[in-house]
Amino acid sequence: MKQRIITGLIAGSLFGVLCVIGGMPYELLLLALAFAGYYEFARMHHVKPFDATSIAGYVILAIIVIPWARWSLPWSVSMETVVWFSMFVMLCMTVITKNKVSIENVSQLWLGAFYIGIGFKYMMLTRTSMGDEGLFWTLMLFAAIWASDIGAYFVGRAVGKHKLWPAISPNKTVEGALGGVITSVIIACMFHFIRPDLMTLALAFGLGLSAAVIGQIGDLIQSAYKRVRGVKDSGTLLPGHGGVLDRCDSWLIVFPFVHLIGLLTL
Repeated sequence: MKQRIITGLIAGSLFGVLCVIGGMPYELLLLALAFAGYYEFARMHHVKPFDATSIAGYVILAIIVIPWARWSLPWSVSMETVVWFSMFVMLCMTVITKNKVSIENVSQLWLGAFYIGIGFKYMMLTRTSMGDEGLFWTLMLFAAIWASDIGAYFVGRAVGKHKLWPAISPNKTVEGALGGVITSVIIACMFHFIRPDLMTLALAFGLGLSAAVIGQIGDLIQSAYKRVRGVKDSGTLLPGHGGVLDRCDSWLIVFPFVHLIGLLTL
């Protein structure tokens, strides 16, 4: 527990400071976390993290996450183009290696590049592409996600009796999940009272609900494929907390979700 607290304080402080600073320091941090997460993803799926196929995955990830325009880099390719050509390159790996690299391997790595890449891309865009309010929206979403985690944990421990999804995550309960939703919505609504000119109460409710429900689904997604692969944690980068994907599983789903359904607009 002591190690977990120390790691949380150090990592949380560094992340918080760079989030407040914003700009390139925060973007570089998210890019580094994205690469670390992809490394963990490859290893969990029993793929060598630095063979040719994995390296192709890192390239796809970089293309998705790097803020080309903000860094004044020449790139104007549509996401549809990225999807098709990255798929084509990955499929070619099966031919080049004469099926030594299987279709299952390239499918997993291709999926991982988009799952991780789009998640971190929208974290980055929320902070850096929403003008002066980017910090507010970023802090609000993180606070709602963390409130959901904390609420689910303590309510589940206190009164949890009915298992939520025991085949995937044996410790999660229905009561805990509901506690997470309530605490997330409360925290989101508190941000409404901080900036009522920026966020209506209805929007706060929608964002808080999304952060809790979609965040918990993101956590279950991570639990599901860790269970299939027979691993407890995605990695060991954060002592006492596991890996990057263990800490960011909810973030990767919530940030794209709220933008793509139109709750937030860039």
